[in-house]
Amino acid sequence: MNLPLSRRSFLAALAASAAGPVLANAPETSLRPVARGEDVWARTIPDLEEIIRDARLDGSFAFSVGNVETGEILEGRNGDEGLPPASVAKALSAAYALEFLGADHRFATRLLSTGEVDADGILQGDLILVGGGDPTLDTDALARLAGRLRDAGVNGVSGKLLIWGGALPEVTGIDPEQPDHVGYNPSVSGLNLNFNRVHFEWNRVGESYEVALDGRSGSRRPPVSMARMVVVSRRSPIYTYTDGGERDDWTVAKSALGNAGSRWLPVRRPALYTGEVFQAVAGSEGLRLKAPEMIEAMPETARELASIESQPLTDILRDMLKWSTNLTAEVVGCAASVERGIDIASLEDSAEAMNAWARDELGIDGLALKDHSGLGGDSRVEAEAMTRALIALRGRMELKPLLKPIPIRDEARQVLSSHPLDVHAKTGTLNFVSGLAGFIDCPDGTELAFAVFSGDLEHRATIPREDREGPPGARTYNTRAKKFQMELIKRWGALYGRTS
Repeated sequence: MNLPLSRRSFLAALAASAAGPVLANAPETSLRPVARGEDVWARTIPDLEEIIRDARLDGSFAFSVGNVETGEILEGRNGDEGLPPASVAKALSAAYALEFLGADHRFATRLLSTGEVDADGILQGDLILVGGGDPTLDTDALARLAGRLRDAGVNGVSGKLLIWGGALPEVTGIDPEQPDHVGYNPSVSGLNLNFNRVHFEWNRVGESYEVALDGRSGSRRPPVSMARMVVVSRRSPIYTYTDGGERDDWTVAKSALGNAGSRWLPVRRPALYTGEVFQAVAGSEGLRLKAPEMIEAMPETARELASIESQPLTDILRDMLKWSTNLTAEVVGCAASVERGIDIASLEDSAEAMNAWARDELGIDGLALKDHSGLGGDSRVEAEAMTRALIALRGRMELKPLLKPIPIRDEARQVLSSHPLDVHAKTGTLNFVSGLAGFIDCPDGTELAFAVFSGDLEHRATIPREDREGPPGARTYNTRAKKFQMELIKRWGALYGRTS
């Protein structure tokens, strides 16, 4: 049975003051060792070398922890070695967006007209769907927009349905090194819908299959024709993608389907996809519209007929940091660069603008991001630079409350519900890459900022592109990396924040 798809369940399914003085070189061992006779919690923390040895992490690792109030770096190892941050990059992108868009910013999606509405409610001209970059726009929201058009007295449109998504650069995928079919690597545009994913569903009927592609959200499931799926008798590859000009052409291996199932596929033409779905939901409101046509420039005389707005930026960022939605990170980052008046043509252009902001405004070197989501493996962040950035941002904006609570766990990965440390941080995971960075609140009021990165980059480079969705050994590596992060956090809480 198919149940209505809420925004939260949709996200879940997508399964994202100035700095104080610091030491020139992070110490190799603790600056403040624990004396014998202190509380049991502190005495049970293994020493640093034991933590490193027990982690058994191949490749490289780096970590750093500092005192938020003083800006002092308290402990670190390999703190100036740049490693891929993975989704930890989203914490920096969130800060960048807060800085230049503001916490109350809302993205608007508008309907404009090139003509007047006559006495019969017919728009004598073209209707233009204009994207403002909303990364959370879904089909239900488009339906509300169509309803507002009717509320404005429009009963029909004599001209064309035009689509404009030029508020942000359009790219066909965040990371070209990812497999074609993974939904976490969608396109990016100024007009986005359903996180730029289309729902693919299949059911066996005798010896063949019925397949459907739709733009669902909530209770609406409008079919789409700008993406097509063909079932092919083969064993591999499971999926293939071809640019069909005005359409995304997919094939899927029959042997991989089983009796029934579904998954989200990335959309490569997000503005056109949005236009087609809007045409469908407008039809359900009694508004017959022509097939959408893309435009590159806005008519000078267009006027607004209706609009909808997103939730405030803080809500969008909180969800982004919780669910680690890659599209949201790229959109808010690019929107911040555009708001600054910077001419960007790619995600890398915008990421470089963010790197320069951190360097020039926060005084932080050691950030070399290539995108805003951390999905691409070419980004590099130094652990000490990340720690210093978090310290600098702590007094500058309300980033910390947006970060996800991270429970303290034991060596078996079981949650220690009564543990005295309170951690808010951003996780990051790629194949054979793991990161965690954020804040630790200790029982005595001490606040720490930290960053931990690790990666077996040599092994990662050997993984074929088609196997990168879930290669062998990646889960084991990730588990070890998370244990390493957790033991470091417990050590730092004991060393630098007394419990008694």
